[in-house]
Amino acid sequence: MTTPTGHDGTTHDPAGPAHGRTGTALRRRIGVEIELIAPPGVDRGVLARRVALASGGAARRVFHTDSEPSLVPGMGHFWHLTPAWEVSDARGAPVASFVDDITIADDLRREHEEARAGRAGAVTLAPSSPGLWRVLSDDPRLLRLVADHSDPAAPVAQSLDAAARLFGTDVEVVGGVRRLRDRSGASIAMAAPLAPGRERPCEIVTAPLVVDHEVALEALLRPARELGFTVPVEAAVHLHVDGAPFRSAHAFANLVRLFGHWRGALHELLETNPACTRLAPMPPAVLALVEEEAAAWAAATSAARTGADAEDDVVTTAGDDATTAGGAASAERWHRLQQAAARTGLLKYMDVNLTALLTDAPVRDTVEVRILPGSLSASDITGRARLVEGLLDRCLEEAPLPRPTTASSPAAAAAELLALARTRS
Repeated sequence: MTTPTGHDGTTHDPAGPAHGRTGTALRRRIGVEIELIAPPGVDRGVLARRVALASGGAARRVFHTDSEPSLVPGMGHFWHLTPAWEVSDARGAPVASFVDDITIADDLRREHEEARAGRAGAVTLAPSSPGLWRVLSDDPRLLRLVADHSDPAAPVAQSLDAAARLFGTDVEVVGGVRRLRDRSGASIAMAAPLAPGRERPCEIVTAPLVVDHEVALEALLRPARELGFTVPVEAAVHLHVDGAPFRSAHAFANLVRLFGHWRGALHELLETNPACTRLAPMPPAVLALVEEEAAAWAAATSAARTGADAEDDVVTTAGDDATTAGGAASAERWHRLQQAAARTGLLKYMDVNLTALLTDAPVRDTVEVRILPGSLSASDITGRARLVEGLLDRCLEEAPLPRPTTASSPAAAAAELLALARTRS
């Protein structure tokens, strides 16, 4: 197999970073998101159909919902539906989705600038997939309603017809844009052909992988390499691991310590892409919170044990109440920390997405690790994932994760962090 090449001509070691080659299989149930870009003339649907063909399954066109910055003063962002594909295997089980990612823009911008400048070899500005379209709205609730009453595979001329019948109005056509309003004239949604090039960004979102992670990823990435997909400038790989094991005060606190105190070391160890646009450090407030909570808990536990020592007949009960992970005291401790952490400014677009842990009924109960670099190599991705898995194992221990002693040197801190992961890989 040839070594994949990035957008800048650099190569990616197919085996991943040398320090990650443990040879052991991943143990966790993990969903993986891989950001790629198709060559001119190819769209993400081509890759989806190629994967479906290889698996004996099927690819179907669907909507992908996301948001984008708004150019309208006073309006933070718009919500949109863009063309995506879902692939299932021969038994009908989900394999992966192939969706747009609005953060993938630099490669397209550069190519468009070259085309406008008339440079040799530049791509044209005409869309390579003229039948693709998107829907835009300023209200996610209305957008979901439009999605539920629209056919993602219909031509753009029919894109809003079903939704218009629902609202009892007609679709207006202004140039190449189709606009839907309600009977009072309030805007519902707009549909328009996809902008040239936006068919090419492709985020592969796998179904949760339980066994043979590398084999499953290679089945998705081999056809991508064969079709000429590359790693875009802003690319990242995200890992979604089950959140349930981290729903305790000590595990959550250790996650915060890991991605807070060890940020530079993690970026060094995992070779995080500095051009990735949706990363951010832990808020100082949540770092302070977990330390305050841990100190208060330690003091309370110590007091409980001291009191228990004075009366031998309640030693065991007091100790169990204070320290047992499944006890009522621990559940209450977690509930208090969970509520307080929700007020600290934790967001999805950070080095790690912990927002699912802040509610008892999340849409997807996962911890999302967002700092792996883009890659076209399955072994590269699983090599780094093994490192992450070892560090997550350490976070499950009750002992607080220590701070780096060499924080001023990311390389030295990375070696310290690797030692923590190595013993659990």
